[in-house]
Amino acid sequence: MDINEADNSVAVPHLGGVNLSLDFVNDNTPDNTATVRETKPKHARLWMPQRAIFTPAALEFEHGNRILERCEPLSIPVERLKSNRLTNLRGETVRATYAAAKRTLAVVVAPPSHFKLTPIPPSADWQFHLAEGCPAHCQYCYLAGSLSGPPVVRAYANLPQILENLAAYETKDETSFEVSCYTDPLGIEHLTGSLAECIKYFGTREKGFLRYVSKFDAVDELIDLPHNGQTRARTSVNAAPISDRLEGGTANVKARLQALRKLAFADYPVGLVIAPIMPLDDWKTHYGALLDEAAHALDFPCDLTFELITHRFTPGSKDVLLQWYPNTSLDLDESKREIKRNKFGGQKFVYPRETMKELKSWFTEEIKARFPNGKILYWT
Repeated sequence: MDINEADNSVAVPHLGGVNLSLDFVNDNTPDNTATVRETKPKHARLWMPQRAIFTPAALEFEHGNRILERCEPLSIPVERLKSNRLTNLRGETVRATYAAAKRTLAVVVAPPSHFKLTPIPPSADWQFHLAEGCPAHCQYCYLAGSLSGPPVVRAYANLPQILENLAAYETKDETSFEVSCYTDPLGIEHLTGSLAECIKYFGTREKGFLRYVSKFDAVDELIDLPHNGQTRARTSVNAAPISDRLEGGTANVKARLQALRKLAFADYPVGLVIAPIMPLDDWKTHYGALLDEAAHALDFPCDLTFELITHRFTPGSKDVLLQWYPNTSLDLDESKREIKRNKFGGQKFVYPRETMKELKSWFTEEIKARFPNGKILYWT
């Protein structure tokens, strides 16, 4: 089983809801002694924003109007703006801004900068975006500090043009495209239909391959799409004390694995993104139970990959997360970490080298034992 180790400065896909209040997220955290995962699937409730904003430019596109047609029957309050500028997105405090933003869908036009793709190793050759922002409430959110402005979910109405632009980047026999860097596309699919459009597009390509990852489980509308094996559907999973405590508004891991099982039966290539890995107390027991659960769900031959991503944070993301989730149990103690710097002078706090070495060795051996035909794509 091959395993590639990624540079600690590289980007990783976003891993991420429902209308949870910020007080609920902060005050309804199980205590740290909870170690047993729920035994039944807990499906994520579909996200229903309290406000759907459409810019005039968005409604010039057919896809923008289709999103509107999805929202209106759901009794979601719709606002048709008179200009293309989004306003009234901020509250009186950071927490109020966060709470309002997480209940807002803005349908806009992707800017010209989104048509110049950037690499996203080790996840894929290129990244593109069908939306930015996520409805989930993950207390380690990778988007914290990386997107400007309030964390509103912005869905792009000019998706067909975004997809048409991708062909120019298919420069080799197999070119991969990640669509989950700035959103959880499955978490907003019932409102946008954008992920299905991406899957159908890539089903017509010979050299282009789509990759997405989600913490949600509403996959039934994806099952019969003509994907032609060109989309790798991945689910993000974690040990029970992390997923149960820090991933608000998402499907539980059992439900995610059941959804992945459905997709694998529908001949999608599938993947498990174990992230963010944390060496919590008794971590081998917890992660061993997770791998056992995954092996039970995927107990038949399938095209399966693994991506292993340890937890890290920056000074900026720590500051934002503590404003969003002031009562979080997430360990952000810099004294327990080592500093990794990138070529641009930025820094991340990562686990010490010996800890990383032990984690990597254990996961490699345990995955190989349970999934002899699985492939670990990278460790970071």
